Order: sequence, then structure tokens, then C-alpha cells
Amino acid sequence: MPDLVVEQREHVLWVTLNRPAVRNALCRSLNLEIFELCEKLKERDMESILAVVITGAGEMFCAGADLKERKGLGPRESESYVQAIGSAINGVGDIRPPTICAMNGSAYGGGLELAMACDFRIIVDGAEVGLTEVRLGIMPGAGGTQRLPRLVGEARAKELILLGRRISAQRAYEIGLVNEIVRRDQLTAAVDALLADLAGCAPLSVRSAKVAIEAAHSTSLEDGLRIESERYEITLYSDDRNEGLAAFAEKRPPRYEGH
Repeated sequence: MPDLVVEQREHVLWVTLNRPAVRNALCRSLNLEIFELCEKLKERDMESILAVVITGAGEMFCAGADLKERKGLGPRESESYVQAIGSAINGVGDIRPPTICAMNGSAYGGGLELAMACDFRIIVDGAEVGLTEVRLGIMPGAGGTQRLPRLVGEARAKELILLGRRISAQRAYEIGLVNEIVRRDQLTAAVDALLADLAGCAPLSVRSAKVAIEAAHSTSLEDGLRIESERYEITLYSDDRNEGLAAFAEKRPPRYEGH
């Protein structure tokens, strides 16, 4: 079986980490596959794709980087492995349609960094999450120190990263790290419910709003407001905007086409 399973179910692309025997650890070849998939998605016409769902096979979402693979390698030899995982996770962060991480179990290190690169995170009850790298003599190196503070604030991020703590799914929900906790047998239903909500929104509007929100991380308020205005103008002259207004007036569900 391939390490990465990609299948399109109607308008949703499902991506499954498929190394359950090693807790879906991110080996170099798997990272390269994820990166290559993200590069292909940039070239593909994604207008018909409602969302991309990332999940794992087995009982754990992802244990993080495959440290056994790096065992015995020196710092210089390890650089390509670190670059591969960083490129894969940043690639996920650059996916244009909304991304949902269906966390079928615990996520540590690079596994949590991968989840944080997604727009939404739904986790099963009883799972744990953590960036525990400092307990191994390293530190998060695939976006953890940047994405976690943006999600939960600097104080909580320092608590988790500098102390290498693992926290429960419930605690992750309380601090805003995940959007929802569900029973394991309800994970797919929870994803489907979120997809149904997305299906009721104009795709062009969703993607434009996503660009504007993410701009807030790297720009001044003035530049962010300019980007928001530019993205708003795109939606203002869209067919979907006309359809949304017509549907509202006619008291019917809108039929958006993404342009």
C-alpha cells in the first residue's frame, strides 16, 4: 500500500497518511510525496474542489518526524530530512481551498505542525497533542513556533513548546488549538457536517476571505485592510455574488459555481 493515499470523493479531496504500523511517522519519502501533491494542486484547476481533508490511517493521526530514519545521521546529513518535512507542511498551508485536518488520534511534533497548517482541526476524544521536541534536544522546525502562537497566543505557545508538554484533546479545544472534539465513530460525520457548511458558502468568497485572514499574520493593519479591500472587490463583481443576492430574495438555497 502507498504511504500516501489520495482520492477524490465528489468535490472533496481526501488525503490519508498511510503508515499505521509506525504511527504515520513522517519519513522523508512521505514528506516528498506530500510536497509533490501540493505542487500538483497549484497547477491543477481547483475551482471544483470544495475542500481538502487530511487524515491518518489507524489509531494515531501522526507521531511526527520519523526519528528512527534519522538515527545515526549527523547534523549536515539531517538537513535534507528537515527541509523535506518543512516543505511538505508549508505546502499544505498554501493549498487554496479550505483544508480540514480530521485528527483520528494523537499528533506530536511534525504531526501537530501538519495539523496546524490546515484551516480546521477536528480531533477524536481521548487523543493528545504536543510539540515535545525540546525534550529530544531539538525544537519545532516545521512551523510550530510560528503557527502555534498565531492560534493560541504567545503565552500558551511558550507553555507548550518550551516545556515540551502534551495536552489532552479537551485542553487543546479550550485554548483554541482545535475546532471540535468528537467520538472516534463520529469523526467522518463531523467532517461531513463541516463540508456541508462549506457547500452552502460561495467558494470564491471563502477563498478570498482565507487570503485576507492569512495576510493579517504577515502585514501591517494598513496593508491588511488593503488586501481585504482587494479581495472584497473580487467577490463584488462575481457571478456568485449575484446568485447569493438572488437566492436571498427568492428565499431559496444558492447555487454557487465558484466564479
